[in-house]
Order: sequence, then structure tokens, then C-alpha cells
Amino acid sequence: MSRKSAPSSKVVTVQSQMQSSQSRNLPKKIPASQPTVAHIVEHTLGCKWMLEVLRLIRQGINRPGAMTRATEGLTTKVLNERLVDLVNFGIVEKVAYPEIPPRVEYKLTAFGSRFIEILDIIDDLEEYCQSRL
Repeated sequence: MSRKSAPSSKVVTVQSQMQSSQSRNLPKKIPASQPTVAHIVEHTLGCKWMLEVLRLIRQGINRPGAMTRATEGLTTKVLNERLVDLVNFGIVEKVAYPEIPPRVEYKLTAFGSRFIEILDIIDDLEEYCQSRL
């Protein structure tokens, strides 16, 4: 009987090691409560595609298929992840139309419009620093 229990304990150890090693490779999850603006700015600036997705929405490209076609290298998977983050942060709003085929669009919320102002200030600061060189 001890032989049967030994392999099962080993399996649990391997599974727990796999879970801990997988969790180290995963990005930080968005907190369940409303994140702070500082967290949102950090997450947005730290992501390669987040600023590009926001730029597309500001330009009026607000359908996921159009966003993917407009940006070389942006995959559907990554786009959907970024859009979910933006919706969870309250920066954009998902609008689903009851049509066949289904149509989904994303637009800036009131908070999103104010949040974009922060990014505009960062762009202005970058231009200022580049002009000084």
C-alpha cells in the first residue's frame, strides 16, 4: 500500500511545481478591485500594443478586424487581450450590435478620454526632449 501512496504524492509535487513555474511566467493579473490610475498608466505604458490599440480607437478604427488589418504584427489574440484590459480598466467600452453577422465596436469612455490626456502629455514631453537634442 505504501507503493501506491508514494507515486500519488510525487504527482502532487510535480503538479504543484508545474503550477508555480507557470505562474512565474504569466503576466501580473489585473486586481479584482478597481485599479489605481498609477497601475493603469504603468500597465498601459509597459505594454507594447496597448498604446497602439488606443491610437487606433482615437483614429476611429474601432472594430477588431480593422485594427488587426491596420497594424502589422498585431495578432487577434493579443488584440483581444489588450481590449479586455482596456474594458476592465474602464478606458474603452465594448458595444455589441444585435446583428447577423455580429458587429462589435470599441469606443472611449469619459474616463478613457481623460486618460488619453495623460498619454498626450507624455507624447509632448517626448517631443520636447527630442527637440533639445
